[in-house]
Parts: sequence; structure tokens; C-alpha cells
Amino acid sequence: MENRTEVREFILMGLTNLQGLEHFLFTLFLLLYVASILGNGAMVTMALMEPRLHTPMYFFLGNLSCLDICYSTVTVPKMLAGFLLGQQTISFAGCLAQLHFFHFLGSSEAVLLAVMAYDRYVAICNPLRYRLVMSQRACLLLSTASWVTGFLHALMHTVMTSQLHFCGPSCVPHFFCDIKPLLSLACGSTYLNLTLLNIVTGGIVVIPFILTLLSYLYIISFLLLKVQSWESRRKAFSTCASHLSVVSLFYGAAILTYVPPSSRESPEWDMMIVLLYSVVTPVLNPVIYTLRNKEVQSALRKNLHRKLFPDRI
Repeated sequence: MENRTEVREFILMGLTNLQGLEHFLFTLFLLLYVASILGNGAMVTMALMEPRLHTPMYFFLGNLSCLDICYSTVTVPKMLAGFLLGQQTISFAGCLAQLHFFHFLGSSEAVLLAVMAYDRYVAICNPLRYRLVMSQRACLLLSTASWVTGFLHALMHTVMTSQLHFCGPSCVPHFFCDIKPLLSLACGSTYLNLTLLNIVTGGIVVIPFILTLLSYLYIISFLLLKVQSWESRRKAFSTCASHLSVVSLFYGAAILTYVPPSSRESPEWDMMIVLLYSVVTPVLNPVIYTLRNKEVQSALRKNLHRKLFPDRI
């Protein structure tokens, strides 16, 4: 691949309009990052170690937690360094790597959330066929498809961005290397890049979102028309409530960022929205699932008791 760029490194401007709040923001986002690592790490550990959680739902939840750990790690450490040291420089290759992994993990999560919605649809609407439909092989295929789709989507943007000509300025108006801030610095035409961003990336977000909505519409209609017991309805809705919370947070923020035409967005707006689904959402995911799920609560208590009182087991 020919490297035609003159700019060898970029300067990440970060949240430079918040002067005087650097130490407060550093502490805040450090706590959020640590909470994300610990919370999602605990979810992965429980999904692997607790036999009761060896089900399709928790297999996908483990995948989601892995994605969230990596997703926040792509951007948060560099942002934290920026709060302490000021504007951060990043090489062109490092910038492309950050762009690739951010969209790889984000796209994979978008597809995975739709897969999890389908899992809930089969579990509630076709419970007798659930084990057959969501077999171990099917779960592995769906999980692999989510990761591969995200990788190929990110690879497309990485290759397209690497072909652009950057001749200055080199100041990226963001706290990490995202596509839109980089396109604003390119010297040549970015029409194809913007088209792919609005159509392909928009599709990666919107299509899984529509499939997720359809899954839950089927679930709601099934519960209202076929299930007569209010207690059964309540349990089914409770099972889906945590997933719906995650879906609303993730898809809502992603749609606001990538679905509208790129030219209408401001860097400040983009940064606030990206912070929501790349930093805040990974923290809330394990909290939402833990607080609303009795199986996870029980597994967590069991593992904590095992660690704190090993002699009593």
C-alpha cells in the first residue's frame, strides 16, 4: 500500500474547550474506565466459571463484555493522558490502528446486540425449539459473524482513509482518531469516504437496530396475544428489559453520530455522543445486567463468597 501522506503524525486536541477541568475529568473518566474493566471482567469470569450461566444468553453476554473492555481501552487511556499532559501526538499508523479497532469493536457490538435480541425472541416465542435453534454451533456461528462483520467494516474504512492525502493541518478536533475528524483534514476529495460512512456505517447501525426492533415487536405481540398469565408476561418482559436498556443507549448514540449527514455535525457534538457510547455505556452494561438479573446476582454472590471464605466451601 503506497503511503502518500506528508503528515507523519497528528495532534489530538481532546476536550480542549474545558480548561480548568482537566484533573476533575481525569479522575471521573479514570473511575469510569476502572469500573468498566472490573464490571465487564467480572461478567466474563462468571459466564466462564458458573455452570448455570453456560447458556446462549450468557455466552453472548460474555462476548458483549469482552467487546466493551476492548472498546473503552481503544480510546480512554489516550484521553486520560491528554488530560494530564495536554495535547497528545499520535503517529499516522497509530491513528489508523485506533480508527480500525474503534469501528471494528463498535460494529461488532451493533451486530451482536441484534443477535442477542434474536436469542430472546426464540427463547420467549419458541421455547420448545430454543435448544435446537440456539445450539452451540449456531451460537458460535452468530458470534463469529458479529466479529467478522465488524472487522471487515472497519477494514474498509481503514484502507480508504489510508489512501487519503494529508498535507496539514495536523490537529484532530477529537480525543481519538475517528473518521469524520480525519476527513476534515484531508487535502483531496473525500466524497467516496463520506458516502461509505453515511451509507455503509449507517447501515451497520440501522439494520441491526431494525432487526432488534422487529424481534421485540414479535415478542410483545406474542406476549399480548398468546400468553394469558400476567405473571408470565412480567417475567418475560423483565428478561428483556436489561437488553432493551443496552440497545437504547448504544443504538441511540450511534445513530446520532453516524446516521445524519456528516456535514451537519459539530466536533463538540460528536465528542459528547461518542463519550456516551464508548465510555459510559460499557460501564452501565454490567450494572444493568447485574441489577436486573437474579441468576447473575446469585452467581456473583457465590463467587465472592468463594473468594472471601474459601475454607467454608
